[in-house]
Amino acid sequence: MNRDYVFTVRQITRYLKALLAQDATLQEVAVRGEIADFVRHSSGHVYFTLKDEFSQLRCVMFREEAASLSFAPESGADVIARGAITIYEARGQYQLIVRELTSAGVGDLYLAFERLRRKLAEEGLFDESKKRPIPAFPRRIALITSPVGAAVHDVLTTLRGRWPAASIVLIPTPVSGPGAAPGIVRSLGDLTLLEGLDVALLVRGGGSLEELAGFNDEAVARAIASAPVPVVTGIGHETDFTIADFVADRRAPTPTGAAIAATPDRHALLHRVQAFRRGLADRLRRLVVGYQRELALLRARPVLCRPRLVFTDHRQRLDEAVETARRALGECVRSLRDRLLRARERLGALRPQAVLARGYSLTRLPDGTVVRSVRQVRVGTLAEVVFAEGAAGVTVRDVTPPRRQDGT
Repeated sequence: MNRDYVFTVRQITRYLKALLAQDATLQEVAVRGEIADFVRHSSGHVYFTLKDEFSQLRCVMFREEAASLSFAPESGADVIARGAITIYEARGQYQLIVRELTSAGVGDLYLAFERLRRKLAEEGLFDESKKRPIPAFPRRIALITSPVGAAVHDVLTTLRGRWPAASIVLIPTPVSGPGAAPGIVRSLGDLTLLEGLDVALLVRGGGSLEELAGFNDEAVARAIASAPVPVVTGIGHETDFTIADFVADRRAPTPTGAAIAATPDRHALLHRVQAFRRGLADRLRRLVVGYQRELALLRARPVLCRPRLVFTDHRQRLDEAVETARRALGECVRSLRDRLLRARERLGALRPQAVLARGYSLTRLPDGTVVRSVRQVRVGTLAEVVFAEGAAGVTVRDVTPPRRQDGT
């Protein structure tokens, strides 16, 4: 490159960053030092400085790696950090991107732990879909732990206090030392011999990474995965994580926490039942009061409290309706009778006999033909004149022709 070429600050920083990225040693480096200025950001990332008596190195551990820490780092701790050296461009400062962080002196154990954790995770032994639900009301519980020590006492006390209805089967098991892993595997296999078992607890008290090594054994992990019942682990303290915790159906922070996770609290259940009973009683009481109020309203109605009065009103209305109908029928009959009489009078006035009685007469020829015009007779015609009373035979002696309308 031309020696007269002028870099910008950004360009020279990126150039140096690229040079560091090409160095294989710096991309897989382990650095031991004392933690200083330890900060856990709200994002989950961890920032700190590694130092010795001569130098300092800025470090960052991102959220994904920080979440899997097996211990709680703090300022002053002697640790080994493994990762890659790079440059943070914004400040032009070189730093270590930490992928693994272990306490100095347990590095080999931690590396073995991480290798096994990755292997089993890739096989799917930690998948949430494989976690079995813990029975809500277990009747028989297997307790896999050492028969001596504070852990077994705390767990038994908690189980009996929370859920005395369950029977507890203690399976004495070594939980530390060289025989821990095979002992745990053997105890987990013995679960198949227990009838009516609902859940198993695998617990021990706190300890160092070396003391918890039996729970980081591959055979133990596979035995937990193939156990006939759900397994709850409570190993060490809240900050302790083992392979057994990852593969278990549920992980509790402590042995006592495992007992709590596996059983319901009878006192809480009793409180809930009592609250439910009180709520049910209140609901029933409100229903009864409501029904009583509705019944009182129904009983207050006349049709129920004075039914005879209701029938009396209807009978009175029926009498009134009958009387009204009778009057209307009488009026109708009288009206029809009056109309009939008037019609009879009009018809009577139109009878021939009535007309004759008023002084008129009826003339008929011998053949019975009624004479309506002078043109029907002539002089000498014999005829009969009918009166209102009797009749007389006559002979036509004279005929007067009808006058014209003009009077001639």
